[in-house]
Amino acid sequence: MTTSPINLLVVDDEPGIRRVLRTSLGSTGFLIEEASDGEAALGKFQRSRSDLVLLDINMPGIGGIETCRRLRRLAPDTGIVMISVRGQEEDKVQALEAGADDYVTKPFRYRELLARLRAVYRRTRSPETEPPIIVRAGGLELSLEDRWLQKDGKEIHLSQKEFDILAYLMRHPNAPIPHARLLQAVWGPEYGGELEYLRTYIRHLRKKIEQDPAHPEYLLTEAWVGYRFRNPAGPDTPLE
Repeated sequence: MTTSPINLLVVDDEPGIRRVLRTSLGSTGFLIEEASDGEAALGKFQRSRSDLVLLDINMPGIGGIETCRRLRRLAPDTGIVMISVRGQEEDKVQALEAGADDYVTKPFRYRELLARLRAVYRRTRSPETEPPIIVRAGGLELSLEDRWLQKDGKEIHLSQKEFDILAYLMRHPNAPIPHARLLQAVWGPEYGGELEYLRTYIRHLRKKIEQDPAHPEYLLTEAWVGYRFRNPAGPDTPLE
């Protein structure tokens, strides 16, 4: 059970879906506000910031993907969960690239949706608990306290998830990290099979930190296992 109400904006063009979600989620600690399309959602969000947004991907007007992009620009730290009848990997990747924190396919199980929403809420609301430390490897410097990354002295902007993934990998250098372990470390214990999440963010990270993203030196793929952060200083040299 949640200890305080969570403000949730439900955005879906189907009144029946909104009604079901209002009834079910409203009985488990959520304060529900509704919008039938992206334009209405953006207007309501600007007037009253919600803690979470549950956003349908297929809607008339500007559509769910563009709505997600605009919401993310308005509020970088607000949790956004997208829902769709389509479960293809490319749809999930598109949603993640637009800034969504998670993706649930219709028809969804209520308990799964509830767990995902609460997991996203915990991640976006949890206070920073990392120790004040700077991790260095090759030309990279990562501040776990202030959450910034520099490469060769130049600051590189990272999204919240990009930072969390890179920080975890850099703190476990030269060791293969299984997909499920990395997903659970960054997204929470409810996760483990969403490999497209990792592919999307690793691809973005490689574009930002690698000299040649097609031939990475830092973020290596361990076939059928996961990913490994290579410390150019060598496997026996600890990170600072």
